Amino acid sequence: MKERFLIFGVSALIILWVYTACSKLLEFNTFKYQLHMQHMPWGIENILIIALPVTELLAAYLLAKKTTRYKGLWLSVSLLLLFTIYIGLILLGVFNKAPCSCGGVLSFLTWNTHLLFNVIFLSLNSWVLYEIHQQRKEALKII
Repeated sequence: MKERFLIFGVSALIILWVYTACSKLLEFNTFKYQLHMQHMPWGIENILIIALPVTELLAAYLLAKKTTRYKGLWLSVSLLLLFTIYIGLILLGVFNKAPCSCGGVLSFLTWNTHLLFNVIFLSLNSWVLYEIHQQRKEALKII
């Protein structure tokens, strides 16, 4: 039963990353415009325009392969943590303008709902990562 939940968790993360990356790429001009409206330090938005969708697709790819799943889970939890911190800073009023550059349906969420969405996926990702880490530890004990 636990294995089914792990597969569900990994599958949900893959869908999340493919969906968000494809939404950004399909609405590329809107995504680019929204990133340029945000207050990013050092002008990194030009790097993020390419890096975000590529990294999201990389996370999905790593999660999809059993041999790279553990690395994919770490990349995924890192992305979710960064996005969740960013949303928290928005809710704290750190940024004057903060358009959502998530794309797709996610761009219609309020910031509070978006935070809840991210916390749910971050929790799911963390649980799957913990369980797979435990499995890896058990497998090493057998050897």
